[in-house]
Amino acid sequence: MNTDDINLAYKVRHALNENLDALPASTTERLAAARALALSRKKADAPAVAPAKRDWRRSWFDVDTLFSGAGLGRLAVAVPMLALVIGLGGVYQYQQQQQIAELAELDAAVLADELPLTAYLDQGFNAYLESQQRHQ
Repeated sequence: MNTDDINLAYKVRHALNENLDALPASTTERLAAARALALSRKKADAPAVAPAKRDWRRSWFDVDTLFSGAGLGRLAVAVPMLALVIGLGGVYQYQQQQQIAELAELDAAVLADELPLTAYLDQGFNAYLESQQRHQ
């Protein structure tokens, strides 16, 4: 309801209340009876029930709640997330091991003196190393 509707309702109520004393007695009795009938048919308000506090540890680790509908829903989210985290960790470790192996190979080549002396003086040393790795 916007403010225009509320203002109109107040104006209508005020206009009806002004002429309330001028209504005939039979009309006021009929209005009173209709109001009483409407109030008797009104549904009783449901009492407000506060949700019970649940212990999250019990809901996650209790076998009865774990295999209920809500517990399976939580597992359906938790298991793929755990698999994703483990998979990303594995990919990261693999990439790190690859990088370490490449650096170790380069260090071994430098220490074994398999490179010509001009390679150390050249500004394109990294390009030379990459070309050597491609040939192997």
